[in-house]
Amino acid sequence: MNWTFEVVCVPVSDVDRARKFYVDQLGFHLDYDTEQGDNRVIQVTPPGSGCSICFGRGVVDMQPGSMKGMVLVVPDLKAAREELVKRDVTLSEIKVYDRDGSLRAYQEGDGLDKMGFVFFNDPDGNEWSIQQIDDRG
Repeated sequence: MNWTFEVVCVPVSDVDRARKFYVDQLGFHLDYDTEQGDNRVIQVTPPGSGCSICFGRGVVDMQPGSMKGMVLVVPDLKAAREELVKRDVTLSEIKVYDRDGSLRAYQEGDGLDKMGFVFFNDPDGNEWSIQQIDDRG
């Protein structure tokens, strides 16, 4: 039996601002945007992902900006960062984890597979990172 992880609900304060950020700036696919009474639910999916995020009014009982540790994975961190910069996303420079576990600035020649990250926040302060993974094998 396969068990798949499908949706993460992210707390936001301004639904329209979040939709613009996730769809227009990050380039996530808009799966749906629906209103049900006083509630509004939006679900978006990162390109190529099997897991979506949802947000809206009446979706989660969490403080906006309280989500931490959400990770997107890409095969080419430099290209992903460049694309997001062109989309006006504010994000960190590339960082790498050293063998001792400390995080430092990327230097030309550093390996990025599993060790390279870029960090950003959505407009509410929910924390995201992008990690490069070349091969899961």
